Amino acid sequence: MALITVFCGAAAQVSETDVKACWLYVGPVGDYGFSYAQDLGRKATAADLPGITTAYVEAVAEADVEATVDQLVADGCNVVLGTSFGFGDGLLAAAERYPDVIFGHATGVERAPNLLTYMADFYQVYYVNGLIAGGLSSSGIVGYIGAFPIPEVKRHIDAFAIGVKEANPDAKVVVRWLYNWFDPAGAKEATEALIADGADVFAFTEDTPTVAQTAAAHGYPSFSHYASMLPYAPDTIASGQLVNWGVLTTDILSKVIDGTYTSTNLEDVDYFWLLAQGAVEVGAEPGMVINPAYEEALKERTVELANGDRLSVYDLALLRIEQMATDPVAFDPFTGPVYDRKGNLVYGVGVTPSVEELLGLQWAADNVEGPWEGEP
Repeated sequence: MALITVFCGAAAQVSETDVKACWLYVGPVGDYGFSYAQDLGRKATAADLPGITTAYVEAVAEADVEATVDQLVADGCNVVLGTSFGFGDGLLAAAERYPDVIFGHATGVERAPNLLTYMADFYQVYYVNGLIAGGLSSSGIVGYIGAFPIPEVKRHIDAFAIGVKEANPDAKVVVRWLYNWFDPAGAKEATEALIADGADVFAFTEDTPTVAQTAAAHGYPSFSHYASMLPYAPDTIASGQLVNWGVLTTDILSKVIDGTYTSTNLEDVDYFWLLAQGAVEVGAEPGMVINPAYEEALKERTVELANGDRLSVYDLALLRIEQMATDPVAFDPFTGPVYDRKGNLVYGVGVTPSVEELLGLQWAADNVEGPWEGEP
């Protein structure tokens, strides 16, 4: 699934050397997590388009977005890419103030004539990781430590929970919220609290490997998030969600250079790239879909499919990846019938959600427990 508007009647081309693209990161780059993955994307794009100039500012607070953009524009940045959902208001205001500058908002939803949105989305990947989590859980309690209860995170948790349920019908996903993107102390506390409640497999949205390290200290499996976290828990990272932001930003900047994208025609441009576009992948690290340490356990646990066939969780995970990596996709984890935890039918038999529905998702899957702000 990919939503992108392509314009005809392109404007004049610009030279690569005329482009100075500047990124705003929500956290420190470090060597793991979301901002690290964003910076890998920046480096990949710089390698793909060697004539451009790039720069970045890390650990930008939401309140400082506009002031940071002011400085970047003063420094000659004519393409500004903000990479956190919370940067939306600041980027929108800056886009209005600098109508000749092209803006992009990763994970964003609001656009303007000179502001596009782009997303390398994990919901397919989370579903596969849910299969693996369900296959590995002995207690039937899978812990999820979430950053903020926004549609993106809810979408990922629901897809994850659907996978957990398919592999382990009686298992539940228990959620705790951090209300922070970067909170290693809170992530450790939440993980330990979930362990005390019986959770024995863990996934998370937070910009450090703290959950993986805390789970590993107890011998429990977890998942890499955004970039490989295998070095931090080599025996217990089962798989993970890996991103390649570079394929998106290279495409965006290539279209700026060839004149397809200008500062007046971006209002309907939204990227929602998935497995089929190579924007994301399943893996503990690139090339390792499932940690060999867990292969045997996942091959021993079987799942009965709707057609009556039985597959091991291991083989089912690989099959689903293959099916979702086609364009158009051959399988979508949200295909109905899907019910929320209040018993409401969310998607009828054979129905799959639109991109717009996914971007605004608020409901909780029927095996999710815990607080859920904005639940319909």
